[in-house]
Amino acid sequence: MNAAMAKLVIAVILDIVDFTLGRIPGFEIVVDIALGVAAVAMWGWPGLFAFWELADPTGQIDGFAPTMTLIALSQMGKGKWTNDHPEGRQL
Repeated sequence: MNAAMAKLVIAVILDIVDFTLGRIPGFEIVVDIALGVAAVAMWGWPGLFAFWELADPTGQIDGFAPTMTLIALSQMGKGKWTNDHPEGRQL
């Protein structure tokens, strides 16, 4: 399993945690902060997008958006650019 796939698996697991524990009243903000920190640790600047979930203090709306998985999918394949392809496309 390569690093990108491992991060995707971790992201899916963290989204499941958010869908379950992140919906407990009073605990949702703690989960959102922890997941935001984890996202920044895994993906750097793109991980800051995970903090949008703090905009919903009830934790109910962001429970339907798999933010960590979406960030992981958007970052998969980054850094695989080669100069071998004449148009510089990603392989």
